Amino acid sequence: MVFSSRTIALLLALCIAAITTAFLSLFEEVTQSALLVAFCISGSVSYLLGFIVLEFLIFREINKIYSLFDKLRKKELKTIETERSNPFNPLKRINEEIFSYASLKQKEIDELKKIEAFRREFIADVSHELKTPIFAAQGFVHTLLDGAVKDKNVRTRFLKKAAKSLDGLDILVQDLLTLSQIETGEIKMHFEYFDILQMAVDTMEQFENKADKKDIILEFAGEKPDRVRVYGDWRRINQVFTNLISNAIKYSNEGDHVWVEFDVQDDFVVTKVRDIGEGIPEEDIGRIFERFYRVDKSRSREKGGTGLGLAIVKHIIEGHNSKVEVKSVPGEGSEFSFKLPKAKDEDPALEDELEE
Repeated sequence: MVFSSRTIALLLALCIAAITTAFLSLFEEVTQSALLVAFCISGSVSYLLGFIVLEFLIFREINKIYSLFDKLRKKELKTIETERSNPFNPLKRINEEIFSYASLKQKEIDELKKIEAFRREFIADVSHELKTPIFAAQGFVHTLLDGAVKDKNVRTRFLKKAAKSLDGLDILVQDLLTLSQIETGEIKMHFEYFDILQMAVDTMEQFENKADKKDIILEFAGEKPDRVRVYGDWRRINQVFTNLISNAIKYSNEGDHVWVEFDVQDDFVVTKVRDIGEGIPEEDIGRIFERFYRVDKSRSREKGGTGLGLAIVKHIIEGHNSKVEVKSVPGEGSEFSFKLPKAKDEDPALEDELEE
């Protein structure tokens, strides 16, 4: 049998009224009318007080707790909202603890859902990216095994194609390992002072042939300084330059320009890599640093690459306590920039501060 606050308040009021009336009846001078009035008044007051206490301080809060448990049972945590309890409520702390627990579990569930969605997408992307070079190499090798190996020209051509596919597979695996090691902290940043201008010159020279094939002019914007010394991991920043310049050339049209620019400030050096190529739609800018994300999947795949370059760039720059900024207009080009601490006469204090 389930009792409501009204039923319990009524029973308590009757008991109190009966006890009060019985006590007053012990006095001979108390009349029957007075006893009746005492019974009614004591019963009414007791009922009102009992009902208010039971309904507003106990039953309503208990019902909230039951409702919350029901939502927890049905996994409807998103419908849970924090409610303020009466400051005089003895169940206030219990309610607050339950709401706090439910909110924490909701956050954990949301995070697990994101991780699960990312895992499924990542596995699908990795499978697809691995399948392409593996199937290509398999096709060339099986063709040779089926008899084409006897033809020297066909054999050489197919072996070169198979080797190219396997080289692409090796690059993909290496990028995956690099990204995984950076995320798990296996790769530590080794900070030192170096000339980022000379690094840019060396990287641009590496891409001269690739730029010449598309008649792209690769140069510095504005007046080139004598040197630009910064503080960071030389090897990892070199990876950043390689990926950014490679992408700028890849997504530029024939005859375009690609610029590298340094904005030397008081405490930082902002490095920019700019092109006037295809550009990136605004809705895709927030996702280009995701693994395997491609703005135009069909065209991007034709141009090569593992789809991990910008993800690696993002993690390396974040490892330098900075972030990559992107400005882009479709059809007008893109600009990627990041900043690093500027070296000040080999100041040891700067090195100690960054290592912390």
